Amino acid sequence: MPELQRRHILAAALLPLSKTLRAADLSSDLPLLRHALTALHPGLLRYQSMADFDRRFAALQAQWRGDVPAGNAYLALARFLATLRCGHSYANFYNQKASVRDSLILSAPRLPLQFRWLGPRMVVTRGQPGLPPGSEVLALNGVRAARVLAALAPCVRVDGHNEAMRASLLSVEGIDGIETFDVFHPLVFGPSPRWTVQARLPDGRERRVELEAIDAAQRQAERRVPAQASDDTPLWPVDWRADGTAVLRMPGWAVYNTRWDWRAYLGRTFERLAGEGRRGLVIDLRNNEGGLDCGDEIIARLIDAPIPYYTHMRRTRYQRVPAALNPLLDTWDDGFRDWGDAVVPDGPGWWRFPADADRRIEPRGPRFRGRVAVIVDSGNSSATLRFADMMQSRRLGVLVGDTTGGSQRGINGGAFFFTRLPNSGLEFDLPLVGTFARGWRPPTGLRPDIAVPLRPADLAGETDPVLARALVAVQP
Repeated sequence: MPELQRRHILAAALLPLSKTLRAADLSSDLPLLRHALTALHPGLLRYQSMADFDRRFAALQAQWRGDVPAGNAYLALARFLATLRCGHSYANFYNQKASVRDSLILSAPRLPLQFRWLGPRMVVTRGQPGLPPGSEVLALNGVRAARVLAALAPCVRVDGHNEAMRASLLSVEGIDGIETFDVFHPLVFGPSPRWTVQARLPDGRERRVELEAIDAAQRQAERRVPAQASDDTPLWPVDWRADGTAVLRMPGWAVYNTRWDWRAYLGRTFERLAGEGRRGLVIDLRNNEGGLDCGDEIIARLIDAPIPYYTHMRRTRYQRVPAALNPLLDTWDDGFRDWGDAVVPDGPGWWRFPADADRRIEPRGPRFRGRVAVIVDSGNSSATLRFADMMQSRRLGVLVGDTTGGSQRGINGGAFFFTRLPNSGLEFDLPLVGTFARGWRPPTGLRPDIAVPLRPADLAGETDPVLARALVAVQP
């Protein structure tokens, strides 16, 4: 038996799970899971054949046979959903019921480091005494870092064949309230109340460090990107530079529930940019997966004539949800259950949104005439991917940094059902609208116009070569 496979089996046996899911409950949920995916998911067959899906579903059935520890069942579901290669289809950490979230997601001890994956290299961005930023982790608890990444990646949601997106999600940088690495590492390798870290320091010396784990509350306290504000606190600072440029930092577009008028904020920002005759603007989108289409408010101030709102065609697999599925589905807009006249047939098994053809982004406010650079990376995979695509394809600005997340072929999203399997209680997010490129495009992210590869030394926090190159790009 291969060493890594043996480690996985041992870890599964050692998980401190509070509950075992009964065979009858799991077997009752499987037909409902299959029905929901085949009837509603617009990207089910984007990257696989029906035969592929049947084979992968049969593998999940085998893993859910008999009474199964809850953590093993959750992990099997995560791996199965990841085979869809849809970045919005996953057993959402935040949407699980309290018992699942507390026992499987929040209770495990955490590695007390922040880090980023640069390819297969695990580089510390926020360290501990004796392990400064810029150090490269060579092994965790005796397992080489590259093998850790290889073991965790199949559990993680991804669009298309964008493996850098998985590495981005498995980085821990104080961005997310619940870090993907913190969820899957203990499920795959077993919980670690104490971590043995073998590392290479920035000066080239190797060091072995023993670290005490932290808990979920301590991880949350380390967040450097604020959670979505419920008040009117601005979330996007602007650096008004003395050289006539400005840097707009947008770490997240999840502004659904805030009282902050972000549209008015962007309006005032662009009024000042235009009024002061600023010559360059850098928009920093690093680690910003998306949220609302906030970028449209920016594009509106860069164009002189209306442009199409959608770069891709939008389609869905249904007009009305099958009655048997409705009790499983929760959402914020019950209009998703019955599209009615909003969709028209578009070939066997497909429906499209005819009103999309008439939707435009209209010019708004004073136009900014300076140069624009958008800093992108593999964290951009939803609304920020769409924005980056429009900026690049319309030549409204240059993309600087690293290849984005997402897939140029299109992604699935826009509307969702939070699907609760009634017997096991496990939840997964089910996107309802697929976007499809007009013509062939690769199943990978967007390449930047100006690529800036990062080195471990760049993550020590003393310099920011990506921002420096973006500032050069917006000079006259």
